[in-house]
Amino acid sequence: MDRINDVILKKQETLDQGGKNIVLRYLKDGDKEINGSKPPPLGSVNGNPSDISFLKLLAEDFRTHDKNLLEPGFWAVAVHRFGNWRMGIRLKVLRVPCTVLYRLSFTWIDWFWGISLTYTVKLGRRVRIWHHGGMVLGAQSIGDDVHIRHGTTFGVLNRSDTDTTKKPVIEDRVDIGAGVCILGEVTVGHDSVVGANSVVVRDVAPNTSVFGIPARRVNMGAKS
Repeated sequence: MDRINDVILKKQETLDQGGKNIVLRYLKDGDKEINGSKPPPLGSVNGNPSDISFLKLLAEDFRTHDKNLLEPGFWAVAVHRFGNWRMGIRLKVLRVPCTVLYRLSFTWIDWFWGISLTYTVKLGRRVRIWHHGGMVLGAQSIGDDVHIRHGTTFGVLNRSDTDTTKKPVIEDRVDIGAGVCILGEVTVGHDSVVGANSVVVRDVAPNTSVFGIPARRVNMGAKS
């Protein structure tokens, strides 16, 4: 069979075990084939942790925020969880009212308490948001047991970056001080500490404390 421009397109059909649609992947001849289905579009599925139910997840978040219904951080996280949970409703006619409620709740929390945490951010368990105000948490993902304080910004480094992969990844048990900016396609390693008002534009190794503009490694236990 003749090749057109020396390229052969091969079609691979894979079926996700979770019952998702068949994914059709077209690979050029010579490209490395990758097993498994194509990742779903951002925000098209329920991104809540899969090892716990929605109600138990909310209860855990409530305990994480000292069982205080007046904590703005709890409500920001709860609305995020709800925004993801609604994506598990298969019938669009039933999901639409939940979407309206989510958008109204998200906007209210953003305007009233100054916490912007969209449901498309992959959020781990027991994330604690301390205080509120001036918080734009536009990361790719935020891991388990992360503590975040007021005035923090996670997002792209340049406004021309529209690719969602060019946002920070915050790994497990990271402690983030007030006024911190974490920008660009960087990873903050697990069990790290980011000091107040630091600007992070490079990867932070696990078990590291950083401070300053730009953030540099410091020994938090050092005595003068």
